[in-house]
Amino acid sequence: MTQLPMFKAFSTLLRRDLLLAFRHRGEMANPLMFFVLVVSLFPLALGPDSRTLQPLAPGIIWVAALLASLLSLEGMFRSDFDDGALELMLLSPQPAPLLVLAKVIAHWLVTGLPLIALAPLLGVLLHLPAQAMPALLITLLLGTPVLSLVGAIGVALTVSIRRGGLLLSLLILPLYVPVLIFAAGAVGDAAHGLQVGAHFMILGAMLVLALSLAPIATGAALRISIG
Repeated sequence: MTQLPMFKAFSTLLRRDLLLAFRHRGEMANPLMFFVLVVSLFPLALGPDSRTLQPLAPGIIWVAALLASLLSLEGMFRSDFDDGALELMLLSPQPAPLLVLAKVIAHWLVTGLPLIALAPLLGVLLHLPAQAMPALLITLLLGTPVLSLVGAIGVALTVSIRRGGLLLSLLILPLYVPVLIFAAGAVGDAAHGLQVGAHFMILGAMLVLALSLAPIATGAALRISIG
């Protein structure tokens, strides 16, 4: 198998998923609206006092980003499963992990990347210090791909189950906790002027591990669900 057909299959599937996402802009906007609304509710509930909001800002933003990512996960393979394209993808001569990776990247581009773009504005809303903004962006850049990669495993296991959103949440949320702890901790430490290099290295290690293993596990889970 040459590299050219593999790269062509990867790029074709990535482009197809991006085009489908932009054709359904309403569905693409739902997680972003959810992210903004959840974060915006906290100043209304707790009051606009910066002394109250600032210590909570890293956790609020990251919990909202985690839930927004979870909200968009179920559609990653659902339409392909319903129309039979997922089975054809698994029967193709191209490696299943490579095709899974293309779909995960497409999911992150339409969900995770917009979250990263909106996060600084919401950080200002929660009075997050300017010195913590780079840490917020770096943690989101490292952490949101992990959410998509790990979430893909849960989606693959539940894709054949109708209304499997609750089961998906139960499977995935415990795996998201380490990302949440180290990411929110890094932003909080940066807000206090502390060193956060260790947090970044741990998040980077999580990303490398997820990139190495999640596509393989997702491909295997899809074969189990379809088979």
